[in-house]
Amino acid sequence: MNPRKKVDLKLIIIGALGVGKTSLLHRFVHKTFYEDYQTTLGASILSKIIILDDTTLKLQIWDTGGQERFRSMVSTVYKGSDGCVLAFDVTDVETFEALETWRGDVLAKTIPMEQSYPMVVLGNKIDLADRQVPQEVAQDWCKEKDIPYFEVSAKNDINVVQAFEMLASRALSREGHVLIHTSPEYLERKT
Repeated sequence: MNPRKKVDLKLIIIGALGVGKTSLLHRFVHKTFYEDYQTTLGASILSKIIILDDTTLKLQIWDTGGQERFRSMVSTVYKGSDGCVLAFDVTDVETFEALETWRGDVLAKTIPMEQSYPMVVLGNKIDLADRQVPQEVAQDWCKEKDIPYFEVSAKNDINVVQAFEMLASRALSREGHVLIHTSPEYLERKT
């Protein structure tokens, strides 16, 4: 009998001010959406337990402030993280253009620095009519960097769960060699 494995993962959500990071996180963790959120000062943490591939995952998700004045403090949150959500607002082209800076910042602060560090990009607020970032432009940027891309709406609950589960799955598979080799079935075959 294979007891269900348990893994803790630290995920972070980053991006410019006002892209909806807190809304996305509350939609995923609490299945709620509020029109009015206070700006996140520094960072806050929410947890959620999910089951993927017979593994119980406790996700500790760090919601970071997108203001420039919190940038140096927020970058300390990156240390020890297992994966990252890069978020932008499809109605604000500057938030999309800032993705490269956010991505570079997290890669530079992740120890060890790895290009294979799990990430997903979320283009949020697809429910709004005044779109400025074409889907094809975002998809091309992500394809070039081999990062999965999701068009999401925290408000209308579109693709939010799928995006977080994809990130958790990528983070888990990165850790997978440890999990696979400690499974009872693997140990039985080796003896």
